[in-house]
Amino acid sequence: MGIRKAIVPGTFDPITSGHLEIIERAHALFDEIIVGVASSWSKRGAGTLFTLEERCELACEATAHLEGVQIASFDGMLIDFVHRQNAQAIVKGLRAMTDFENEFQMAAINWRLDAQIETIFIMASPDHMYLSSSAVKEIAHLQGPLFGLVPANVEEPLRMKYS
Repeated sequence: MGIRKAIVPGTFDPITSGHLEIIERAHALFDEIIVGVASSWSKRGAGTLFTLEERCELACEATAHLEGVQIASFDGMLIDFVHRQNAQAIVKGLRAMTDFENEFQMAAINWRLDAQIETIFIMASPDHMYLSSSAVKEIAHLQGPLFGLVPANVEEPLRMKYS
């Protein structure tokens, strides 16, 4: 079969402990993981707090302990990025039913575009089911505690954005 490669896509604005958990669990299933940092996805019309370069750097630092994990930015359709990377799967984390509905729709569209690319869902652990980048940014904005919500390398840059 060769090398099994998967894409874990997202905006990672910023990368959270929940994201890192999904990447680590995907890492156990595949030979290579590419964390695809999307440059232009718009979350409800809002821009990103961190630049694309900052998001890539933070993700790279957070995943440095994982051999076979690479960080790459992309623009445009995810399925095109998957093809360019010669990956066989897309791995997405799920937290709640609302995630499932949105992710299920995107998986169906990607299947329609290329039925050879599998989408694999990994359920977030109970420790991270509530966690989102939006919630983390709100806590940081209100000067709340970030320990355990983001990888250690993210806390200071996140606090700096709100100082």
